[in-house]
Amino acid sequence: MKCPFCGHPETQVVETRVSEDGDFVRRRRQCSACDKRFTTYERPDVNYPVVVKKDGSRADFDAGKVRASMMLALRKRPVSIEQIDDALLRIEQKLLASAQREIPSHKLGELVMRELKKLDKVAYVRFASVYRSFEDVEEFRQLLRDI
Repeated sequence: MKCPFCGHPETQVVETRVSEDGDFVRRRRQCSACDKRFTTYERPDVNYPVVVKKDGSRADFDAGKVRASMMLALRKRPVSIEQIDDALLRIEQKLLASAQREIPSHKLGELVMRELKKLDKVAYVRFASVYRSFEDVEEFRQLLRDI
């Protein structure tokens, strides 16, 4: 690895540590030319599928947007942040396990609804009512019957 101070191409790893949650590796390095030390972090580079929206446009998967929509549906509901994080992690794992390059937005919405249904029925109904854009009351009643 190139030294950020002098640009010398050779550095030595002095110390390696794995983070507590195992998400990244921290390495202390020392330049063999100027002897300065610096830290690098290694994280896995995962490729989530691109989300294909209803209008055909494409956007990178954004876990922050999914989290925000879940938080909105779960507003003032008795669900912990840890439960939300776990649900989001399951969604991300399903996306990675699918090994698809693209996913239609409606399939992503279905994954979110499935997780919300497990967490809280009221949040599920809130999300589904906006996500599915019900045309009439009967469609909404059918959703409630399905629960």
